[in-house]
Amino acid sequence: MPTGHTGDTQIIDTFAEAFRLRYARLVVTAHDEHWLEAALRAACGYGTSVIGCDAEIGVERRLDEGETPDGRVGAAILAFAFTAEGLGKALANRTAQCLLTCPTVGVFDGLPAADDRSPLGGHIRFFGDGFEKSKVVDGRRYWRVPVMDGEFLVEETIGIDKGVGGGNFILQGTTPDATLTAARRAVDAIATMPGTITPFPGGVVRSGSKVGSRYERLKASINDAFCPSLVGRVETALVAGATCALEIVIDGCDEQSVGAAMTAGIRAAAGPGLLAISAGNYGGRLGKFHFHLRQLLEPA
Repeated sequence: MPTGHTGDTQIIDTFAEAFRLRYARLVVTAHDEHWLEAALRAACGYGTSVIGCDAEIGVERRLDEGETPDGRVGAAILAFAFTAEGLGKALANRTAQCLLTCPTVGVFDGLPAADDRSPLGGHIRFFGDGFEKSKVVDGRRYWRVPVMDGEFLVEETIGIDKGVGGGNFILQGTTPDATLTAARRAVDAIATMPGTITPFPGGVVRSGSKVGSRYERLKASINDAFCPSLVGRVETALVAGATCALEIVIDGCDEQSVGAAMTAGIRAAAGPGLLAISAGNYGGRLGKFHFHLRQLLEPA
């Protein structure tokens, strides 16, 4: 039987419910780490939840000079949205506003084999006001847009594929300090897992949500079952002694990547001061991907 505990931490017998999203991968390069970090911070801003943002977006991993198309330092960004059209528009806007404007940056498609494609440089080239130039290298078209520090190099299109959004687990701790420390362990572990991101601030959500609201116009509202201040007023999902709950949300390229990241995060989070690990679901009504926590922890 799968274990119900990992060390001092109880693993609640429940599942995380995830859903289908479309995703793209951008490879962003720059002159050095300073300008790369500036570009990533800007491009990934306001990209936490498709409930209210145009995309869920974050850094998948850093790339060294030997892994990037132009031989400079770089990073792979993953972005997720409900539709390919919406995702393409979001990335074109973010590239134009956050990456075109950042000194020394170049932008490349990280999914060149994807059949579904959306314009990127094909939109942004018009900023060149007729001075832009195109170039085809190894069958891939790029645009060179003149800017004040030289040229902005950007790939004409980006590939879009099917991904998985909303993988999650919820940490329940004895104190805020213990829960925050566990959350940081989890996020650090997930950061090493390929094909995934944790799009919320610092990788952590304090305002976990449920579907619907008593306010008619809202699509989602606070997940009251995990709010310590509401114990006694609503049916709680917190274990006895829990004073703080934090959620880790994971988006990934496929079901296997999300499951592996959840496993790594749960194992890293478990420990003293963390009473239990649970997950958010809606009885299977929201998404077709169900990640049962105890099954994830079974030996391979």
